[in-house]
Amino acid sequence: MFGFGGSKLIVGLDIGSSAVKAVELRRSGKELEVVRLGVESLAPEIVVDGAIVDTGQVSNTIARIFADKKFHTKNVATSVSGHSVIVKKLALQPMTEEELEGAIQMEAAQHIPFDIGEVNLDYQILDTAVDSPTMDVLLVAVKKDKILNYTNVVTLAGKTPTIVDIDAFALQNVYEYNYDPPGDLTVALLNLGASVMNINIVKGRVPLFTRDVSVGGNQYTDTLQKELDLGFEEAETLKTGVTLPGISDEARLPVLKSVSEIIVLEIQRTFDFFRATAAGEHIRKIYLAGGSARVYGLTELLQQELGLPVEQLDPFHRIKFDAGGPVGEAVSSNPPRLAVAVGLALRSFEDL
Repeated sequence: MFGFGGSKLIVGLDIGSSAVKAVELRRSGKELEVVRLGVESLAPEIVVDGAIVDTGQVSNTIARIFADKKFHTKNVATSVSGHSVIVKKLALQPMTEEELEGAIQMEAAQHIPFDIGEVNLDYQILDTAVDSPTMDVLLVAVKKDKILNYTNVVTLAGKTPTIVDIDAFALQNVYEYNYDPPGDLTVALLNLGASVMNINIVKGRVPLFTRDVSVGGNQYTDTLQKELDLGFEEAETLKTGVTLPGISDEARLPVLKSVSEIIVLEIQRTFDFFRATAAGEHIRKIYLAGGSARVYGLTELLQQELGLPVEQLDPFHRIKFDAGGPVGEAVSSNPPRLAVAVGLALRSFEDL
């Protein structure tokens, strides 16, 4: 797992382009359960392509969620994604952890397309076969101004940013905890947000390939608005499969499919590149998460075009919640959109 700093008793805070999601978990015997959960939508252009443009609006939204839902802890784990985030798997000559710590700056300078002074670095040694001539190291670099963009808004809301993670890794936390994958199973975890799609190809519990793509649910909304002359709220409603008076399936479905085809093409390109660089690895299944995971027809098109089983990731597969209360209402409306927030909240329980 990746993070700048660490803490126990933290709230998972996912600041997305369309909404802020906050989740707090607690241990209940041998299980985990949701204590508090809050979701509040953001207006368009508040967060654009993973960058927080209006810090005041976002900090006010965070503060309001914490107050309304009565979160007790101020400690927060949040996450970033996009072009300012670089994840590389390096095959290095075997060395001790102390030697690696001294060598990582030099290694990073060869693989990171930014000035090394402009980024925060972290790394993790991955499990490597006993007879392997090299050691695998996962290197993560995030531009410092990107981190400050997020930590500043959390601080402005009166909270303490204790961990900055990567969206793709938070998604992996959720997958590992809820599905306990066998070590030889390779899957693709897709987090389709409003403006960015995170792709994390994982074998067992080891990330093999990570990529962020600037496509997402906003493209459905924008295209529906333009093609069918709709308002924002109408387009947001239509893309989930709900019908509106006066708009036929003949008008709506081709528009949705045209955008889904663009997204599927980006996924196919990523998979092709992965296969070309990871000899012998075969993706067996796709798990789909994010606020746009439920766009009408997307799951079926993915299965058809990629020839793989596709399942919506359930971040509460092994996590209990009160189905009859307000938490249950928030969960039932769209569980996949809460995956990153739950994955961040799981950082409170790294012994699991």
